[in-house]
Formats: sequence, structure tokens, C-alpha cells
Amino acid sequence: MSIDLSDSRTAQAHLHHADGSPIRVLVVDDENTLTDLLQMALRYEGWEVKSAGTGHQAVSVAREFKPDAVVLDIMLPDFDGLQVMRRIREGGNETPVLFLTAKDSLDDRIAGLTAGGDDYVTKPFSLEELVARLRSLLRRSRALIADTSDPRIVVGDLVLDEDSYEVTRAGEQISLTATEFELLRYLMRNPRRVLSKAQILDRVWSYDFGGTSSVVELYISYLRKKIDAGRKPMIHTVRGAGYMVKAVE
Repeated sequence: MSIDLSDSRTAQAHLHHADGSPIRVLVVDDENTLTDLLQMALRYEGWEVKSAGTGHQAVSVAREFKPDAVVLDIMLPDFDGLQVMRRIREGGNETPVLFLTAKDSLDDRIAGLTAGGDDYVTKPFSLEELVARLRSLLRRSRALIADTSDPRIVVGDLVLDEDSYEVTRAGEQISLTATEFELLRYLMRNPRRVLSKAQILDRVWSYDFGGTSSVVELYISYLRKKIDAGRKPMIHTVRGAGYMVKAVE
């Protein structure tokens, strides 16, 4: 399974909640390598992702995390994915479920869809296909999901263009490094939402940096010098909690 992450973001519109907060996806599979790949691909979509390796863990995480969609393997070590789906959907929950099934296991596919699953892919599969199917489910699932092809993220007078990698504030162009751009993009996708150092580390550095929270402080300081210098600040520290971006009021 492989995916060209550099092209997928600009080729597709971006899905998020109507209030700008990220989509939440729960990935359930007992193959750690597979869940790691899926989490990487879905986080690159800008979504918040959690994983579980057993049915019991999946139900517990789902109750706390309240995912917008679940990627669910039918074969799990304790009880199967059909039971997981039923428990997650107790009380009228309509969370869409994309089942993962074994190759050529037609019975699994029929059982999953008959039981109320929304779609399925068979192993082995391409990550591109899975992400595309998941996006389709999310678009159909509920009105709070917004879909836009506009590559710009706008917070007040700060504008970030995901296609051209340009950033401006009040029309003035600001030059950022690749890491500064990724950090700012994450903050701007979650306006007025406090993001912890752990969340920022996981989103911006998780797959190619093994550092500590001090790197977040360092790059926040870099951004402030470029974004807020000589202007009313947009990047705010919430003591003991994290950082957020909000428009100047």
C-alpha cells in the first residue's frame, strides 16, 4: 500500500466541520503497521485520528472520541467488527463505517453491508482508494461537514494559500520555511481552538522528528516574529494549555 502524500492535498477539496474543526476518524485494526499507515494518510488530510487494536478498545475509544467515521477491520482478536459497529451505534448513533475485509471474503462483505456498514475495501488495498471512499462517506453523512475547493485558509487579515504555499497578512507577503508553514497551517485550520504542544508535535513532527515540546515553543517564536511583528498579535499562548490563532478583534 502506498500513497503520494505530496499530491493528494492539492488534488482534493478539504473536508472539515462547518466550524473549521478537523474531522475525527477512528481506525480499528490489530495490525500495527497498517494502522500507522492509515493514521499517517488521514492526518495528512488534516483530520484528527485515533486507533484501536481490539473490539473492546474500539468501543471505549469511540465513546470518548466521538468519531465522524470509523475504519473497521472485520476480523479482530476479541470480537468481530460487526459487534463493534453495533455497540458504537447504540442509542441511534449514525457514525458511518468503512469495513476492511480479507481478500476474496465475499461473506464478510455481504455481512458487513447487511448489518449496516456503509462501504468496504478488501485487503490489500491502496491508501488512495481508502481515503477517497472515506471522503465520499463523510460528504454524505451529515450536514456539519463542509467541503471547499478554495485552497486559501483565512483568519482575519491572515491568508494562507495551500496551493501556492504563500502567506500574507494585510496583503503583505510573509516568507516561511516548510516547517513554519505546516505549523501555521495547523493553527489556522483550527482557529480559536487551543492546541496543546503534544497535539502540535504529533501533527507537525510525528513522522520525521523525535523531539520534545521545546521545539514547539521555538517554532511558535519564529512564527510570532514573522506574523505578529509590528502588528496586533494573532498567535496566543494559553498558559498551561497550548497555543491558538484568532483574528484581531
